[in-house]
Amino acid sequence: MRRPVLSRYQVDKVPIIIRPQFYLYGYGLGLLLFFLLLILRVTTKVKISGREKLREDANHIFCLWHSFVPLALISATPLIPAVLDRASQAWMQHPVWYMKPIHVLLRLMGVKKIILGSTGHSGRDAAELLVDHLRQGCSTVLNPDGPHGPAFVLKKGILHLSLKSCVPVVALRFSASSFRELKTWDRKKFVYPFATIEMKIGEPIHVTNNNFEYAHYLIERELG
Repeated sequence: MRRPVLSRYQVDKVPIIIRPQFYLYGYGLGLLLFFLLLILRVTTKVKISGREKLREDANHIFCLWHSFVPLALISATPLIPAVLDRASQAWMQHPVWYMKPIHVLLRLMGVKKIILGSTGHSGRDAAELLVDHLRQGCSTVLNPDGPHGPAFVLKKGILHLSLKSCVPVVALRFSASSFRELKTWDRKKFVYPFATIEMKIGEPIHVTNNNFEYAHYLIERELG
């Protein structure tokens, strides 16, 4: 009898026979990651500038390069809405099984809706669903050079999301006083304890048919 191969499955389609182990992995590791972030947040100084640029009682499409995801998560611990704009958060996430701990982590950090989808995994359907949530007042956070790069190259998907939803794009720029950079495609950065992280919130950029290419340039410039 052939055993199910877990790598074939998405987080919402794991066979019932291996769900106990899958949930133990997903929720156990997700909780562990959350507590590790809490420890790093306590031992790290975070400076945030540019909050005054955000519209009051409004939603936004925040974006940052894939390289800075660890710094962003530390900066937003324990609750993402408290750091950004307090709107309900709806995020697109890669749906393959091994992402379950990240989905659990994001839920613990205040993301209300996880939309399953990415390039090659029902990405267009997920993007349309995200547009619906944006129109209803949700905010989101995207990595416009992900999930497979090339790094620091702005893909136009985020521009189309803004155009369809009429929600502005806000670039988040990060730096750290002390960190380790991995030799991965995105050069992901992990901060050392007692370092200082700086998070700079950019100007909201409204994307229209008339300024589409210029908005692309502006967002890429704001991301640094």
